[in-house]
Amino acid sequence: MPDYKYQAQKEDGKIVNGVMAANDEQDLHERLKAMGFSLIEATEATAKVTWKPLKMKSLAEYSRQIGTLLKSGVSLVRALRIISEDESIGLYERSVYTQVLQYVLQGIPLSNAMENMGNVFPPLIINMFRAAETSGTLDRTALKMADQYTKDDRLNSKIKSSMTYPKILSALIVVVVAIIFGFVMPQFKSLFDQMTSLPLPTRVMMAISSFVQKKWYVLVIAAVAIYLFFRFLFKIPQVVFGWDKLLVHMPKIGKLMKVIYTARFARTLSSLYSSGIPIVTSLEIGRKTIGNRYIDKQFDDVISKVKAGENLSTSLEPVDGFVKKMTASIRVGEETGSLDTMLNSTADDLDFESERAINQMVAYIEPIMIVIMAVIVGFIMISVIQPIYESYQQIGGGDM
Repeated sequence: MPDYKYQAQKEDGKIVNGVMAANDEQDLHERLKAMGFSLIEATEATAKVTWKPLKMKSLAEYSRQIGTLLKSGVSLVRALRIISEDESIGLYERSVYTQVLQYVLQGIPLSNAMENMGNVFPPLIINMFRAAETSGTLDRTALKMADQYTKDDRLNSKIKSSMTYPKILSALIVVVVAIIFGFVMPQFKSLFDQMTSLPLPTRVMMAISSFVQKKWYVLVIAAVAIYLFFRFLFKIPQVVFGWDKLLVHMPKIGKLMKVIYTARFARTLSSLYSSGIPIVTSLEIGRKTIGNRYIDKQFDDVISKVKAGENLSTSLEPVDGFVKKMTASIRVGEETGSLDTMLNSTADDLDFESERAINQMVAYIEPIMIVIMAVIVGFIMISVIQPIYESYQQIGGGDM
């Protein structure tokens, strides 16, 4: 089924653009007519639309609108039509929501329609919506998913914004070092050439300065090569597994990362289990939201134990990468028969702790970056001042 880029007119006269799959232009016309659009122009897309995952912010807004509209008594078809016609969304999102609407108009359940979109929607929201369709609680579930994806987006945004200062400081270090070696150090060359001998730090600095000044392009090529090498390296599963394992065992940083990983898993498991999804399915979905392959791999044993009849808390206890608070809370929930409540409470507590963990990580990184910059600049200053100071000492000694 080819994809068509179309231009259509809404009932209120507004012109909209989008992409839709159809058998031919007549089929496209019928599909748009069912949505309340009048086809103006259509051209077959030269390349098939590549569906890519929606961002968490988009998932949160999509879920919130679905939940709010359904709760207000709006039908699912009309809700999807309203969402796909939203002026604030981009062309790609409009294409996604329009295609989902087309599937629903064909009688396909919303969860299956979202699943048919490939990897656009994550398994978490698909399974949550599927369970909600069975229980008739799609509006409440959609609003719950909106809250979850909002928290996930806030956490990710917090991590990105927290790393802004270290990135700026790293760039500043590179710029300062480049200026010193490329422009400042060469100014001392004529002075140092007049000296009979130079200290080792000065000789090293002058050699580096000469290399930077004459063969700077080699450094650029090396930097690009190193970047591409590590980018390729971290696509190898074994390397990613090893790095993820190292990440949870690093001093200080590892402890903070465990809190973040545990918060993600607890929040996902809480949403899935409280919606009536079987615990094994919840674990299978939850393991993919952690973001650490080392921890993910350990869930093979966890799921096997749960299938064998072992308690969830006992099965999760050996997992290396989670804080013990979660398994202790799950054990209490199992003993009291309120596992969903304990999971929800634990997820809320760990959300707060994860934000604090991010702030602590930044608090560790910033002074380290400042110390590195101070050491580099200090070493360069010493390499410049030391020969001058020794020269003055020799002159002073000669006068005496």
